[in-house]
Amino acid sequence: MTRDDKPVSRQEFMAELRRYQKGSVSRRHFLAVTGLGVATAALASAMPARLWAAGIGDQVSMATWPNYDDPDNLALFQKQTGAAVQVNVFGSNEEMFAKLQAGGAGWDVVVATNYTISTYAGQKMIEPLDLSKLPNHDAASFDPRFADPGTVDGKLYAIPKLWGTTGMAWDSSKAKQPFTSWKDFFDVTKADFSGRTIIHDYQLTAIGNALKYFGHSFNSVDPAELAEAEKLLIEIKPHLFAITSDYQPSMRNGDAWLTMCWTGDAKQMNRDLPEIQYTLGKEGGEIWSDFYTIPTSAPNREGAYALLNFLLDPEVNAREALFHGYPVPDKRVDALIPAEMLNDPILHPAAELLSALEFGAAVTLTDPNRAEIMARFKAA
Repeated sequence: MTRDDKPVSRQEFMAELRRYQKGSVSRRHFLAVTGLGVATAALASAMPARLWAAGIGDQVSMATWPNYDDPDNLALFQKQTGAAVQVNVFGSNEEMFAKLQAGGAGWDVVVATNYTISTYAGQKMIEPLDLSKLPNHDAASFDPRFADPGTVDGKLYAIPKLWGTTGMAWDSSKAKQPFTSWKDFFDVTKADFSGRTIIHDYQLTAIGNALKYFGHSFNSVDPAELAEAEKLLIEIKPHLFAITSDYQPSMRNGDAWLTMCWTGDAKQMNRDLPEIQYTLGKEGGEIWSDFYTIPTSAPNREGAYALLNFLLDPEVNAREALFHGYPVPDKRVDALIPAEMLNDPILHPAAELLSALEFGAAVTLTDPNRAEIMARFKAA
C-alpha cells in the first residue's frame, strides 16, 4: 500500500478506511490513496465489513436489558465480521453497577441508563469514547435532551441507544376502568388485582413510583419520604404476583394483570395483545435514556467499537427500533421508520404527561437507604 509511492502505515490505512466508510471520500480516492488499485475494485464493497473484523476476535460480550436487541441484527454482525455477540441480560442498574465494580464480568459493551453515566465515569468504570473508531456516529443527529448525560466533564463517555418512560401496563379486559395514576396502581393491587400485580425488581422505579403515590419526587432520598414509600411497599407485598423486571411472560399468559412497565415492553405487548394498555401516572414518574458505553475492563475493545459502529448505522438502528419498540433519539432513524410509530401515544405520550416526568438522579444509584428499603421489601 502506497501514498505517492511511499508505504502507507496501518494507521493511515485505517484512517482512510474510516473516511471512506463515513462517505467523506470516494471509493476511487480510497483505492488510489491506499494503493489497492483498480484491480481490487470488485472487492471494495465487501472490504469495510472484513476490515472492521480484523483483530476483533470471534466474540463480543454485551450487557443489556430484556427484549432490547434484534437477534437478526446481531446475526448480521456475526456474518459480516465473524464475531458472535454474547448477550447478558440484567434487571437493574444496581446489579449492573455491582458487576462493573467487581471487574465487569468480561463485558465489552454495557447498555447503561442516563443517571449512572456520571458515576461510572467518575469511578473510571467506563472509558471516554474514541470517535475516530465510530464513523457512524453523528452528534448533530441526536436530541440533546437524551444525549447530554453521555458527556461528563467535557468528554463523551456514552452514546444514546433509545429513550422511554416508566408507566403501568394492565389487562383492560380485567379492569373496571382505565388506570390514570400511581394511586390507582397501588390501591387496585390491594383490592381487585390482588395476586395479579408485578413490581420491578429495581429500586429506582419500585421506590420511585411508591414515592409518587404520596406526591414526592421520584428521586427523593429524604428519610421521612422514603419511610412512607417503604410502608406502602411492605403493605402491598402480600398482594403481589411477583417482583421482577422480566414481566412480559406473565402478562402475556394472563397470570398477571398489572405491572410497572417500560415503553418498549408496553408496545411489544400491546402490538400482540391489544387488550394490554399502557399509561403514565398523572402525578409523574420517570423519563429516561439508555446509552452504549465501553467499560475500562473490556477484554475486546476493538470488538466493542466494531459492534457500536454497526449498531449506530441508521438502517441497522431503524431495524432495532422496529424490534424493541422504543423511540430512538437519532433523527436519521426517524426518517426510516413508519409514521405511525412516530405518532404512537405509547411511544410518544402527550406533552402534559411527559412534562411531569423526572430523569433519574445519580444520587439514587448509591443511596444506602434506598438499597436497604429494597432489600427489606423483597425479604418481607
